[in-house]
Amino acid sequence: MAEEIYRKPVPVATPESDFFWDKTRKHELWIQKCVDCDTAFFYPRMICPDCLEDKIEWFKTSGKGFLYTYKINHRPPPGFEDEAPYAIAIVQLDEGPRMMTNIVGIENTPENLVLDMPLEVVFEDIVDDMSLPKWRPAQS
Repeated sequence: MAEEIYRKPVPVATPESDFFWDKTRKHELWIQKCVDCDTAFFYPRMICPDCLEDKIEWFKTSGKGFLYTYKINHRPPPGFEDEAPYAIAIVQLDEGPRMMTNIVGIENTPENLVLDMPLEVVFEDIVDDMSLPKWRPAQS
């Protein structure tokens, strides 16, 4: 049986995000924080979005968060047809920052996607050198 080809867009690593993608390949979720003001933030960047200092360090997150908001997409772009309807979600990490993602492990309906529901990160290996963080309802 031939291996299935991944048809969705694949993120392109940048110098700012290389470390993030290296860690997701290991199924770990790391984000940055400012050494000066202690602000945690996501997406990866070279300066703190709060105080604009460049003393940045990476740290491993708990992998926990909650559903902040979402939209259910019923009209998928190419590559996403088999997943519709699916949620385009914003998850707030326990460490503070928010991340755009998808919710997996449950049917994406308004009845199942309850705001503030606890979530945990899981990873989807999409190509040999890339894994995407996605979120599922937290296992008790």
